[in-house]
Amino acid sequence: MASLRDLPSVDKLLQAAPLQAWQAAYGRAGVLETARAVLDALRAELRHNGTHPLPVPALDELVARVGAALEARFRPSLRPVINATGVIIHTNLGRAPLSLAAQQAIVAIGGQYSTLEFDLEDGKRGSRYAHAEAALCELTGAEAALVVNNAAAALVLVLSALAQGRQVILSRGHLVEIGGAFRVPEIMAQSGALLVEVGTTNRTRIGDYAAAISPQTAMLMHVHSSNFRMIGFTEEAPLGEMAALAHERGLICVQDLGSGALLDTAQFGLSHEPTVQESVQAGVDLVVFSGDKLLGGPQGGIIVGRRELVAQLKKHPLARALRVDKLGYAALAATLDHYRCGQALAQVPVWRMLSRSLDELLQAARRWADAWGGIILPGQSTIGGGSLPGETLPTTLAALHVPKPDAFLARLRQHEPPIIARIQDERVLFDPRTVLDGQEDGLIEGVKLALERERA
Repeated sequence: MASLRDLPSVDKLLQAAPLQAWQAAYGRAGVLETARAVLDALRAELRHNGTHPLPVPALDELVARVGAALEARFRPSLRPVINATGVIIHTNLGRAPLSLAAQQAIVAIGGQYSTLEFDLEDGKRGSRYAHAEAALCELTGAEAALVVNNAAAALVLVLSALAQGRQVILSRGHLVEIGGAFRVPEIMAQSGALLVEVGTTNRTRIGDYAAAISPQTAMLMHVHSSNFRMIGFTEEAPLGEMAALAHERGLICVQDLGSGALLDTAQFGLSHEPTVQESVQAGVDLVVFSGDKLLGGPQGGIIVGRRELVAQLKKHPLARALRVDKLGYAALAATLDHYRCGQALAQVPVWRMLSRSLDELLQAARRWADAWGGIILPGQSTIGGGSLPGETLPTTLAALHVPKPDAFLARLRQHEPPIIARIQDERVLFDPRTVLDGQEDGLIEGVKLALERERA
C-alpha cells in the first residue's frame, strides 16, 4: 500500500544527476521550487485516492516529472510558430516576419554598444531619428521622416502636436475602427483634437470639406479604409484635391495610410494599394503608416512629409514617450535597404510570399499531402493585417480529414514549434504560401506526429 512516507525528500530528489544539471541551467531556487511543487501535487493525488492507493512513482519518473514541469515553467510565452493559415500579415502571429538581414541587424546591434544617439564625426550626442530618416525620404520623396512605436501612436502625436484644441475635418466614411477595438474618433479625442464630421458614410465630396472649414480648423484628414471595402453608390474626394484645398486655406492635410505599401500590389493580380509615394506626390503634408504590414519590417509608426511639420513633431514631449528603441531602428534600416537596392521582392518575406508562383505552391502542397496521406485542394490565401480587404491570391492547399478537426488543431498547437492551421468544410487545411523557408521539415514531422496520436 502506497504511503506518503515512501516519497523521497526534496533533498534526495535534488541529488539526482539530472536535477544537478538543471540547477546550473535554471538556478537552484527555480529547481527547488519546481521539485517541491511536483512532490506537493503527488501528495495531494495520493491523499485524494486514499481508498484506492496509487503506487509511488519511481525516482526516475519523479525526475522526469520535475523536468517536464521545469520546461513548462521556463518556456517563453512569446515563441516562434509555423503559420500554415495562408494569412500573410497575420496580426495575432506577429504580422510581418523580418528578413534575414533585419534579423542579423537586431543581433548585431542588440549584443553591443551602438551609435544609437552618438555622432561619430564630432564625438557628441546624436539623434536616433537619423537612422531611418534618409532612407525613408529617398524611398518616398518626402522632405523628412520620423518613426515612433506604432501607427496609432504616430496619429496621436500628429494630432496632439498640430491640432490640439482645434478642429480636424474627417469624412464620416473614414470613422473606422482598427484592430483591438481602437476607433479613430477615440484616438482623436485622446489627442485633444476636435472632430468635425462631414459628408455621409458612402459619399463625401470636396465641397463638404470646404463648407466645414472655420477659423478653428487646423487640419483635413484622410483615413485609408485598410480594414474594409465600401462598394456601390460611393464617392470620395480625391486626395490631391484635399491637399490643394488645405493649402489654399492655410491648413494641414494628413493621411493615415495604414499598410504603407512602397511597391505596387497590382503586379501580383491584386487591387492597387495606394502607395506612400503617391500620397506624397499628391501633396499630402504628413503621411502616417505602419512598419510591420506591407512594408515588411518591425512594428513602428512611420511619419513622412514636410520638413517643418516633422520638426515640430520631433520636439513634442510625446515624441520621447513614443520613440523606437535601437532594435527597431536596426531592423527598419535593414528592411529599407532592401527597397533601396531593388531587392524587396527577393528579400522581404511579405513580398516573397505575395509573389510565390502557383507551381511552387502546388509542389509543396503535393509533398505534404503525400507525406500525410491527405489530398490537395485549390484555395485562396489572404493578405491580412488590415491590408487589401477582401483580396485573395490563388493557392494550393494540403487537406486532411480527421474525426475531430478542432481537437487536431489543438494538438498541432502543442507541438514544438506550434503549428497553426485552419479548418474549412470539416477539413484541416495547410497553405504553403505562409510557411517560411526552413520550416517545411518541421511542419511535415509535426503533422505526422499529430496523426499518429490521432490514430493511436
